[in-house]
Amino acid sequence: MATATGGMGRRLGPEGRFLLMALPGALFIIFFLLLPILSIFVFSFWRTESYTLIADWNLDNYGVLFGQGTYMTFLIRTFITAVLVSLFCLVYAWPIAYFIAKHGDRYRLLLILALAAPFFTGIILRVTGIQSVMGPVGVVNLTLMEFGLPPVEFIMFTQTAVGIGIVYLFIPFMVTAIYLSLLNFDFELLEVAKINGAKPWRAFIEITWPLNWIGTVIGLVLVFVPAMAESITSRFLGGPNAASFGQILGLQFGETGTWALGSAMGVLLFIVSSAVLFAMWLTVNLQRSGFTGKEG
Repeated sequence: MATATGGMGRRLGPEGRFLLMALPGALFIIFFLLLPILSIFVFSFWRTESYTLIADWNLDNYGVLFGQGTYMTFLIRTFITAVLVSLFCLVYAWPIAYFIAKHGDRYRLLLILALAAPFFTGIILRVTGIQSVMGPVGVVNLTLMEFGLPPVEFIMFTQTAVGIGIVYLFIPFMVTAIYLSLLNFDFELLEVAKINGAKPWRAFIEITWPLNWIGTVIGLVLVFVPAMAESITSRFLGGPNAASFGQILGLQFGETGTWALGSAMGVLLFIVSSAVLFAMWLTVNLQRSGFTGKEG
């Protein structure tokens, strides 16, 4: 079999072998990314009647989205939450990733795998598990009451609880992305900077940060995009006053059955996320970072 495959590869030539290797990935992108997005885009111009999509081309769904302030409120609230969550994950994840990369030694893999421990359970179990910590009868309040202190009741079922839940869900992605960028970083450069009189913060800003910026950007993408579409945390931790855009979008495809309006919401969410990713792309010199495989 190996001989037959090798013979076919030699007959195809370099370009043919490249196309053959790229074919599975291209098919995956076409069937599971491009076609679903195209379908949602088309459905957003249709209308829904009794849980049935009808090909009646119109702009009514977009008129509802931009004409009713409620949907824009959900979108803006979700956008702000996603930005704040991404920034918090960035600040919190950097020291963790730095410590693992520099001081983890032979325990690096074990520490990284420990970050994946929450993924051993489902997302609903992980989110509801936060209730057992911050809820009215959670660990925090029971501990406070044990010492005669009043319980904390202003966190659960608020936007703050939603933010905490999203951070908990996606911060492992940020840590892993930054850690991978630090994995091949030459820490001896910091020792050289120290010998030449540079303070630790200056060495970080002028050496560590610029050489690992691409990992930070990837981490921001891995947190921001799912945070924009997240719906589970707002459903279980946010309550009625902290509904997210993703949660309302999910209702269109579930309880209300207005799939055309839900598709328009999906298109709007895709455009906002793409705009943010494009802005990030403009700030990063991929060629200098070596991410393109070409030397700067």
